[in-house]
Amino acid sequence: MFSKLTLIGIGLIGSSLARALKEQGLATTITIGDINPDHCAKALELGLAEYATTDLAAAVKQADCVIICTPVSTYSSIVQTIAPHLKAGCILTDVGSVKQQVIEAVLPHLPETVDFVPAHPIAGTEHSGPTAGFAALFHNRWCILTPLENTPSAATAKIQALWGAMGSNVEIMTAEHHDKVLAITSHLPHLIAYTIVGTATELETSLQAEVIKFSASGFRDFTRIAASDPIMWRDIFLNNREAVLDILGRFTEDLTALQKAIRHGDGDTLQQWFTHTRAIRKGIVEAKQEG
Repeated sequence: MFSKLTLIGIGLIGSSLARALKEQGLATTITIGDINPDHCAKALELGLAEYATTDLAAAVKQADCVIICTPVSTYSSIVQTIAPHLKAGCILTDVGSVKQQVIEAVLPHLPETVDFVPAHPIAGTEHSGPTAGFAALFHNRWCILTPLENTPSAATAKIQALWGAMGSNVEIMTAEHHDKVLAITSHLPHLIAYTIVGTATELETSLQAEVIKFSASGFRDFTRIAASDPIMWRDIFLNNREAVLDILGRFTEDLTALQKAIRHGDGDTLQQWFTHTRAIRKGIVEAKQEG
């Protein structure tokens, strides 16, 4: 699909992309640009690319496609570095979990000869680094594209085909709509997980030890989510603050209502709420998104 494809950043998503690209034969040459020399060395050791360098400008030269796989806070400086070295006709895309701020960070520095197709694969684990990736990460997972109004349809179609070839289901929507949807499906759950696990760390020592020892499945699930990359999630909350704060306000209202029901022994309200929310879980299972 591409003669030369460059991955900027070789963490969980970048290394999974490299494996999937190679498994499906989607790029003749894969190049990695990562400012961490140890990551570059490990990527070459694992056979993830033909070439890896800490020089991002060198990494993107003559690339037909460049995928940024780093925290959103790095996008502006990365694009400023690589923009003068992107060849005409190159497609730039990314994997960031927010899209409006990504567009605002990238567009001012991008040459008109380069097509930009923002993307977000909704897939991941709590692990990071070049060894964390695996080719099946994107299988039957959604990848959302948020092309700009002036993004050529051919460029969007090519990135859509790329993700489809790696096993993803692809949806196209506006950046604004994406950020609102992800605020509830991803960002709020992570914020709650960080809060609950943080609360546990503030307990007295004896109780904290027993919380860890007797962790039930619910708490274990929260600790898994809360183990995600802190830099990435810091950037997500700061760069999608309006949508997150809106959803957080709604959540707080619902939480207050449940608190009131518990205080007043209102079992009917609690049962009605819990019965209603089971339908969401059923829908996720039926959509085969529970694994």
